[in-house]
Amino acid sequence: MKKRSGSYPCVRVEGGGRGVVSQAGAVLLVEMVRKVGLDTAISAALAPWRKPRAVHDPGKVLLDVALAVALGGDCLAYVGMLRAEPDVFGPVASDPTVSRLVDALAAAGPKALTAIRSARAEVRSRVRELAGADGPAADGSVIVDIDGVLVLAHSEKQDATATWKKTFGHHPLVAFVDHGRAGSGERVAALLRPGNAGSNTATDHIETTRLALAQLPKALRRRQQTLIRTDSAGGTHAFLDWLTTPGRWLSYSVGMTITDTLHQAVLKIPKKAWTPAYDAGGTERPGAWVAEITDMPDLSTWPKGMRLVVRKERPHPGAQLRFTDLDGLRPTCFATNTKGGRLADLELRHRRRARCEDRIRNARDTGLRNLPLHDTAQNRIWLEIVSLALDLLAWMPMLALTGQTRRWEPKKLRLRLFSAAAQLVNTGRRRWLRLTTRWPWTDVITHAIARLHILPNPG
Repeated sequence: MKKRSGSYPCVRVEGGGRGVVSQAGAVLLVEMVRKVGLDTAISAALAPWRKPRAVHDPGKVLLDVALAVALGGDCLAYVGMLRAEPDVFGPVASDPTVSRLVDALAAAGPKALTAIRSARAEVRSRVRELAGADGPAADGSVIVDIDGVLVLAHSEKQDATATWKKTFGHHPLVAFVDHGRAGSGERVAALLRPGNAGSNTATDHIETTRLALAQLPKALRRRQQTLIRTDSAGGTHAFLDWLTTPGRWLSYSVGMTITDTLHQAVLKIPKKAWTPAYDAGGTERPGAWVAEITDMPDLSTWPKGMRLVVRKERPHPGAQLRFTDLDGLRPTCFATNTKGGRLADLELRHRRRARCEDRIRNARDTGLRNLPLHDTAQNRIWLEIVSLALDLLAWMPMLALTGQTRRWEPKKLRLRLFSAAAQLVNTGRRRWLRLTTRWPWTDVITHAIARLHILPNPG
């Protein structure tokens, strides 16, 4: 008679193992950092904050924290994951050293933020050169999405206030470069604001756009090939006037609130003026139509060349009807200064702004779910660390992965690639990481490493 032992094999556990590396798949991020020269750029940018006879380089310390956040950490202490594997990540600073560096950078204020952002912009240009046709601006145009994020606070942190959703925390503005359907997106700007900051604050949108443009190549900072895309929070006179200032000439596609004036204009649209809208695949979508109402309301106070496009569709199942819904159809409106083009294409381009919500969700999974520090100046440094981590998670798939794997989000990258364990072998004066053949995504990791190895080293 056999004793029942359960559904799983009984395995005894003990410590003291050697030659095994956990989170071995993170070598993809380490190799990518080396190939794009991010380590040297950050080190050079933070050189003024290196004390005489210091053991740890400030750039390496900050980059180690960003790597830990990319692997799923949500506070400074998670750098201990890297400290446990010196053969892969090198020497890692202690927790007190990391805290002292963050305090020093926070005390420096805008000077430290500018140094970090300048290094990111420098490396971003090299990444685009290496990506070539796979880069987000390969066709000479780029789309920047701007949106607000509510970050909850569970303690009394500086500038944490009540939010418009009756929660408590901060309300930063973030900007992402859209990589399209073939990739994810890069966070190019993050502006930390109190929780009670307004959604339609034009000055904050202008500042966020400035930060985002500074991360783009110079040729795209003042051209109509750069499209600024926002929801109705960006539909203000001051913001659109700034975007269309002579010499700047940026394109825009911003949502507009359905006011009484716009509502009356929509009611006057003849039935034959409505054309079918498109779904995400570019085919006609049943129950949705678009029309242009540029000539109906008075737009004399708005920027020259602004067009208003209205969409109406049946509300999704379970959606509550509004007083402004027309015969059970919900209208929405956006403004753009793009000349020509079919209305359905312009409306589909604007509706793809919803991809920004996916970028925000990924950012929440990468250190933005909470701001772990108390002072606002410290949390600004934390936002830059999160931006570095998101850059790593966007650049690595762009340069190393292909096909559907390039679209994997951070959670999937951590589960399938970064969490893989490996055996560390020293032979022939070389150090090897040997992944198990039973891991389903070993081939993906090895092929990605091979693609990174063939990239030229930074000059």
